[in-house]
Amino acid sequence: MLMDTLNFMVDDVLVKVDRASMASSLEIRTPFLYPVVFVSAWQLPLDMRVRNSEGKWALRQSLYRDVLRELIERPKMGFAIPLDDWLRGPLREWAEDLLSVH
Repeated sequence: MLMDTLNFMVDDVLVKVDRASMASSLEIRTPFLYPVVFVSAWQLPLDMRVRNSEGKWALRQSLYRDVLRELIERPKMGFAIPLDDWLRGPLREWAEDLLSVH
């Protein structure tokens, strides 16, 4: 968890979110990174953070009261764009023209 916090979050995820939000002129909030929340989460005992190989245990338990289970337990969704669909569909002509040798 510490390595993810110090490396993966800082060097990957947060950079992508920052670039994507700036490119779209969006203001993004990261409430779990607010200092009070961040420090409080790190002070939780490990068994409240991970239980039965399930991460974010305490957060999930609090969400179950107000949020549909299907929204909490769904698979992760990344930052991928449907590039394959675009290049085979509406952007095909543009891409072929760009890549063709004149």
